[in-house]
Amino acid sequence: MAPTGEPILEADGLVKHYPLTRGVLFKKQIGAVKAVDGVDFTLGRGETLGIVGESGCGKSTVAKLLCSLERPTAGSIRFKGEDITRLSGRALKAVRRNIQMVFQDPYTSLNPRMTVGDIVGEPYEIHPEAAPKGDRRRRVRELLDVVGLDPEYVNRYPHQFSGGQRQRIGIARGLALRPEVIVADEPVSALDVSVQAQVINLLVRLQSEFDLSYVFIAHDLSIVRHISDRVGVMYLGRIVEIGGDAEIYDHPTHPYTQALLSAVPVPDPAARERRERIILTGDVPSPTNIPSGCRFRTRCWKAQRRCAEEVPVLAVPAAFRDTSGPAAHASACHFAEEILPAGRSAPGAVPPEGARGNGNGPG
Repeated sequence: MAPTGEPILEADGLVKHYPLTRGVLFKKQIGAVKAVDGVDFTLGRGETLGIVGESGCGKSTVAKLLCSLERPTAGSIRFKGEDITRLSGRALKAVRRNIQMVFQDPYTSLNPRMTVGDIVGEPYEIHPEAAPKGDRRRRVRELLDVVGLDPEYVNRYPHQFSGGQRQRIGIARGLALRPEVIVADEPVSALDVSVQAQVINLLVRLQSEFDLSYVFIAHDLSIVRHISDRVGVMYLGRIVEIGGDAEIYDHPTHPYTQALLSAVPVPDPAARERRERIILTGDVPSPTNIPSGCRFRTRCWKAQRRCAEEVPVLAVPAAFRDTSGPAAHASACHFAEEILPAGRSAPGAVPPEGARGNGNGPG
């Protein structure tokens, strides 16, 4: 199914803070972990939106929020125009049927005491209206065949399968209710490289076969490029750049995106020699003590005083204003206009004095 541009899932100002408390009997809140701190994006019908970033940037929390496994602190999630963050009971259960999740670790996401048939058929126990009781076994066998497993495996247990096969079981379970959206939270990160390609190709095929829209979360940019129509780059709880995969990979405008792409392996030795590797200094600031202004400024070689005083807005740089709608290339950087010429790399990441440290004041 080709992307239509019609929005199916929208996040608006999505926030998830986890309170930090002190005390046993009389708990007092002393702060908050700002796991997700204002995320906006639109997923089009039939589209794959890749979300990338370092560990701890909030990607998995976004996945849980989209699947209603967590309640947001603020903001909204709209599925086909309806705000699902305010739903409960039967209404929320109906929405969950249409937004399913494929988990990261195929070794811990499957109940070792259940057979494969019971695991894949479990959604029918929760949503009995999805399939008549007498027809569920047949549907489970069909799902196993669809994901490339022998239907005769229904009576086997998870420990009898390889990692790649277990992830196929997880995908079959996610497809059982015929959802419209699949949120895949790093679905191949625990697999061997050769198996990763097989699972990615399976997801691409299933998207066309089942008319699916994907939110694909990963930290490997090469994998994300292979499957995604658009890419959002997250840093410390926010999306700092988002756009079509060609724009993001060929013309990154945010310094963080440029640094991530400089670390992607290049098979061509000549191209590898021409490219300058960007090494970021310092650590990612704590999500309990986020820097003022631009949250990336403490590691950025472009940082100036303005970066400490003003929060950059996720906006479309001048060079990309000929595009509009969800495909527009937007960047949250005060200096996003300084676009690198095609084929050139960014300068070495040596932050200027005043950009080091991770405090909240200037410098």
